Amino acid sequence: MKIIAYGIREDERPYLEEWAQDQGIEVRVVRELLDEQTADLAKGYDGAVVYQQKPYSGAILDRLAANGVTNLSLRNVGVDNVDADAVKRHGFKVTNVPAYSPAAIAEFTVTRLMQLLRRTPTFDRKQALGDLRWAPDIADELNTMTVGIVATGRIGRAAMKIYQGFGAKVIAYDVYHNPELEKQGIYVDTLDDLYAQADVISLHAPATKDNEKMLNDAAFAKMKPGVWILNPARGALIDTDALIRALDSGQVAGAALDVYEDEVGIFNTDFGSFASIPDERLKNLMERDNVLVSPHIAFYTRTAVKNMVQYALNNNRDLIATGHAENEVQF
Repeated sequence: MKIIAYGIREDERPYLEEWAQDQGIEVRVVRELLDEQTADLAKGYDGAVVYQQKPYSGAILDRLAANGVTNLSLRNVGVDNVDADAVKRHGFKVTNVPAYSPAAIAEFTVTRLMQLLRRTPTFDRKQALGDLRWAPDIADELNTMTVGIVATGRIGRAAMKIYQGFGAKVIAYDVYHNPELEKQGIYVDTLDDLYAQADVISLHAPATKDNEKMLNDAAFAKMKPGVWILNPARGALIDTDALIRALDSGQVAGAALDVYEDEVGIFNTDFGSFASIPDERLKNLMERDNVLVSPHIAFYTRTAVKNMVQYALNNNRDLIATGHAENEVQF
């Protein structure tokens, strides 16, 4: 059995090497991402482990299949960037890692909210200028607020527990109701109900065609004035231009964004200076004291990285050995 692993970062390598040694399986490490050119490196291998934000296009999957590899294991959750037609055309078996560390993302999300509520970006800036005065930057308390959770999967539920630990009231919306949460009476009937009641909106939904830019001008207008927006999920869930307008008007008090709709090619890149970042809308957001932008790092913990690598390798091993794996995705 031979596996090729694409896009392996240095922080992932120790966990990959540990797994390969324990399993006695040959794993080729490729630093480059999977694309139409690097797909040829897969010839002679039984499966591929991959991670990337850009699409797994039909052309890439066609090339991978031409090299005899149709066992594909993603080291991440989302499969919205996988060409479903190519998957079906070539009979690909695809797996993901649906729960590498829900706690990592939930903890980061609530941490960023607390920074916003306690105005720490403003105080950090003031202190750097020698200004140690309190006013006018008085804070808010999470225990007085209603938090609206959009999507109650593993991450949403992990975040919910933390919000409740702070004493916040939690409500939630999801097309699919969790039975335990249903018993607690946490769900509201519609997104409009959630918008009308929530002081904080915490997004934990996958990106689909149905929810693209779900937070747009119309949605922001339905929210309570001064609402806080948190998005550690997918950039496509928010219309960036609409968010900027809502921030400018004060309808949105502030936002913590770990994802961005145009993040591919931007996040996880060193541009050398702030001025060199080639996205004016992103810089607009980054320059605001009431907006916290992070480059898709909510997942980035030792626990999560180890799980992403080793769970994906387990999946790929099982696909090769048996034709099936625990986290197989149906297209």
